[in-house]
Order: sequence, then structure tokens, then C-alpha cells
Amino acid sequence: MVDHLRSLADESQRFTDAVADVDFGTRVPSCPDWSLGDLVWHLAEVQYFWASIVEGPLMEPELVPDLERPEDTLLRGLFNEQSARLHRALSAREPETPCWTWYEPDQTTGWVRRRQAHEALIHRIDAELCADDRTPVDPALAADGIDEILRIQIDGIPGWGTFTADGITVRLTETDQGTSWGLEFGRFTGTSPNTNTTYDLDAASVIELDAIHPQMELRGSAEALNLWLWGRATSDSLDISGDADLVDRLRVLAAASTN
Repeated sequence: MVDHLRSLADESQRFTDAVADVDFGTRVPSCPDWSLGDLVWHLAEVQYFWASIVEGPLMEPELVPDLERPEDTLLRGLFNEQSARLHRALSAREPETPCWTWYEPDQTTGWVRRRQAHEALIHRIDAELCADDRTPVDPALAADGIDEILRIQIDGIPGWGTFTADGITVRLTETDQGTSWGLEFGRFTGTSPNTNTTYDLDAASVIELDAIHPQMELRGSAEALNLWLWGRATSDSLDISGDADLVDRLRVLAAASTN
């Protein structure tokens, strides 16, 4: 089992190390609209927000005060301060402690631990790409990241919506531990009770492996598969069999789910 609290601390430190000697005006290859300064500000603001939620603990995100962006020379210090604060807040609460999250089925600090470990991991990769010094990802953490993006980011259908399967299925397998996931494509429809916005979108849902005869299979190391789903690596290192067009369909869904 992954220790998400330890992973959060480790990945946050690796993020700090990666940005230590890089100019903040450097563009982020994996997020081309951002400079490195924007990336550091983003992760500092994210960790500030979740530290505030967990410290409360708060059940309404609107209660978190806005954080003002300082000048770039102060960004490293701000990130280190908020990173330490988030770790303290999560360490002081049991994983089952209630708090607000944007994922309706799980309103606990345990969910925050997991989400923030993967947030720090992905942005550590972004920072290392800026520094042109990529280091490996722990296979267990990467496999957990695949599960998180598939079950929570992509398959996070809100309760007010409906998923209608279209019969197209795919299998994904990380080859480090041999874990596999099944996905079924379909449509997400519904009207948000908060905004009255009506949705009719391409979607996918995790499905039991013994229930599918996949039209496409995707295999690769846990790191390669996780980073591809997050748009931080190409599919060149993955083995693809079956309908290759479904690779693009899945990648579009992953991109839309993680924006």
C-alpha cells in the first residue's frame, strides 16, 4: 500500500530541488502556457488551499481566503511554507476525518492525502522537464496514480448525471506489478443543479475485467502509463494492440478530466 503522506513529502521536496536553480521565466514544456514561476505559484496555491481545508476542517471551499501571488523572488519560500503547512495539517488528522473535497463519494482527509501526493508528483515532473533532468517515479506510486486518474478523474460521474455505455471497451495494464483496469466508453448526460448547465459529453467508466472483450489493449510500465494519461509522456513507450484510434479517444478524455 502506498503511504500517501510520505509520498506527498517526498514529491514536494523533489519539486523544491528541481526548481532551485532554474530561471522562473523558463517555459514549462508540459504546460506551455506557464512559466516556471507560474508552476511554482500554482502548486503553492493548491497546497495552501488544501492545508486550509484540512486545518479547519472545512466543509465549504468558499471559506478559504484568497492567497495573493507575491513577486517571483518570494515564490520558492512561499511554496516551502505552504508545503510544510499542508504536511502538518494532514499529519494531525486521521485519514477518516471529514473535510470537503470536490469528489462527492469521499469527503475525508485520506482522499486529500492521495490527491495531493499525485498533484505533487505530476508537478515535480513538470519542474524536472523545465530543468531537463527527469528522475524516475516510484512504480507503486505510479500504479496508484493510474488507478486514481481512471476511477476518480475520468470515471468521476456526478450523482446528477447519467452514463450510457456504447459497448466499446479497453484494457490498460501496468507491467511492473501486472495490475489491469477495464474501461467502457459511452456518453455522460445531465444538467448541473448548481449551474443549470446541460452536458452531453464523451465519457468512460471503469468496468470489471471479466465483463469485457476489449477492442484495444494498452500496456506499459506504471510510470509510462501514468505519465501518458497525465499528458507528461508520449505513447511511444507503450504497447498498443487492437483499435489504435481508441488510444487518442482515451487520451482526449484524460486531458479533459484533468484540466
